[in-house]
Amino acid sequence: MTNKLKAPTLTDALIPLIALIIMMGSAVYLFGDGSSFGPNQIALLLATGLAAVIGMKNGHRWKEIEQGIVNGISMSLGACLILLAVGSLIGTWMLAGTVPTLIYYGLELLNPSFFYAATCLICAVVAMSIGSSWTTAATVGVALMGVAAGMDMSPAIAAGAVVSGSYFGDKISPLSETTNLAPAVAGTDLFEHIRYMLWTTIPSFIIALVLFVILGFSEAGGEKAQRIEQMQQLLNESFDLGWHLLIPLVVLLTLAVRKMPAFPAVSIGALIGGLWAVLFQQDVVLSMADANDSAAIGILKIVWTALFDGVSFSTPDENLNSLLSRGGMSSMLNTIWLIICAMSFGAVLEKAGLLKRAVSTILRGAKSAGDMISRTILTCIGTNLVTADQYISIVMPGRMYKQEYEKRGLHQLNLSRSLEDGGTLTSPLIPWNTCGAYMHGVLGVHPFEYIFYTFFNVINPILAVIYAYVGIKILRIKPPFDTETKEHNA
Repeated sequence: MTNKLKAPTLTDALIPLIALIIMMGSAVYLFGDGSSFGPNQIALLLATGLAAVIGMKNGHRWKEIEQGIVNGISMSLGACLILLAVGSLIGTWMLAGTVPTLIYYGLELLNPSFFYAATCLICAVVAMSIGSSWTTAATVGVALMGVAAGMDMSPAIAAGAVVSGSYFGDKISPLSETTNLAPAVAGTDLFEHIRYMLWTTIPSFIIALVLFVILGFSEAGGEKAQRIEQMQQLLNESFDLGWHLLIPLVVLLTLAVRKMPAFPAVSIGALIGGLWAVLFQQDVVLSMADANDSAAIGILKIVWTALFDGVSFSTPDENLNSLLSRGGMSSMLNTIWLIICAMSFGAVLEKAGLLKRAVSTILRGAKSAGDMISRTILTCIGTNLVTADQYISIVMPGRMYKQEYEKRGLHQLNLSRSLEDGGTLTSPLIPWNTCGAYMHGVLGVHPFEYIFYTFFNVINPILAVIYAYVGIKILRIKPPFDTETKEHNA
């Protein structure tokens, strides 16, 4: 016998959301930077329990809700596996000297005055080439964060530049998963979708680059040159540096361009890093080994440890030690914990119909194209907040609004662009979202710190809303009952 389900009220939908906001705010107030290391997870689980109680009040069985949680968590397992592989990759690439080599040459080539803009541009080119913001951040991004530390520049601004560039390149790359997903959900052509996105994407990126140039000029100073020279000297003394140590990076980027899935590609990169450590950094590896072990056993144990627990260096410079002593699968476990809790919360909201109820309220009173597009973007942002997954923030609003766009004579390209403007770009700004948690784990900077400098990710959605209300590049179609469908600019 099946329970008779009651439709959730708006109050039902708002209670767990408001409770989560209050608890998250309390966690930040009480624990500060440590809020992502347990307090936020507890807040998410308590809000999950509250949403489950409301669902059962409306007739849902616990078994159904539990299955929804399992399904929700299973959607994030791919991201969790990638995170574990990235942890191993960072550990072995530090040990192999790959990241130190990138830092060394980055210090050689990048001028402090233009560093932030150059960081944004480099990440944009790499992400556009391989179609992955995650891989870009975990490789080139990590190295550029090291360069920033070497120049004694702001880690928050550097992280903002990495995220801005990575997501710009990801957004306009035909190799990107989200760039393919948005037009697929909306029912548009991939390359038309990319061309249409350029109207909001290119101006936003140019504004971001200008802002990074302005911030970079404020960092110029004579003490920077002395700090760079000291860092390079320490890196030279600590590692056997050379261009050959960049081969693991070249292999990984090649695999990414050839569309190998991220988990095996990053895993291969991590293993090659371990091999390179054995071949080219034996003195470094042996200096970390137990004196009682033979050379072969000592090397094996250190490389193995780098894969699961990262590496720890001891140089005369404490800043360099903290920069290089990183990695290992264990460094990503807290991030995975956060993702699992966040996905559980989003899954219960969706299973109990609370999310759909909240979103339906948003659409009320939407009359103009500006109303529709702005509310689509807000829905994507809200979905990112409560479901903690950028893919859901594209798929769910896309499905919900597709027919509404057709009814109102708006071309589906408006929808596909809005899904990316609101869904893809805001995901790394939310600490408990899979993307925000990932960037925090990889770059070592909390999203609440770099959010003020992710100029591209913040400006693009705002510009998209302005375009919508002003009527710039808003495509329309004739109503469905007309046999001819003709596009024209609003």
